[in-house]
Amino acid sequence: MFGVLVDSCVVLDLVDPDGAWFEWSVATLETLDAGAVLVIDPVVYAEVSVGFERIEVLEDVLARLNLAYREPPREASFLAGKAFLRYRRSGGTKTGVLPDFFIGAHAAVAGYRLMTRDVRRFATHFPTVKLIRPDQGF
Repeated sequence: MFGVLVDSCVVLDLVDPDGAWFEWSVATLETLDAGAVLVIDPVVYAEVSVGFERIEVLEDVLARLNLAYREPPREASFLAGKAFLRYRRSGGTKTGVLPDFFIGAHAAVAGYRLMTRDVRRFATHFPTVKLIRPDQGF
C-alpha cells in the first residue's frame, strides 16, 4: 500500500456532482482506494471546511470518502517554509499560496503521492512528489 495526500480541490470536486472535475476525481479515487491509504491533513481540512456549516457534516463526508486525517511531521513545516522562501526569492508574488507549500511539503516528507489539479506549484517546488493529476495516470 502507498499513501496519497488528497488536495482540497479534489475533495471539493467530490462534493459537487455537477462540477467539471467530479467524474475524474471520483474515478481516480475509486481506482486508488484499492491500493492506497487516502489522506488529508490539517491544511486540506481547513480549506474544505469553508464549504460546510457543521463539522459533523464534514466528518461524515470525509468518512464516506474514506479519507484519513494525518498530521504532518515538523520536518514538513520546516520544508514548507524553505520552499516558500525560495518561491518568494525567485520572484513569486502571489498571496495566499502558503497552504500549497504546507501540502506539498507534507507529501514530500511523508513519501505520499499527491492527488491534485493544481499541478504547477507542486511540480516546481516539490519535484520529488509523484503527482496524480488529470493529464497523467498514477
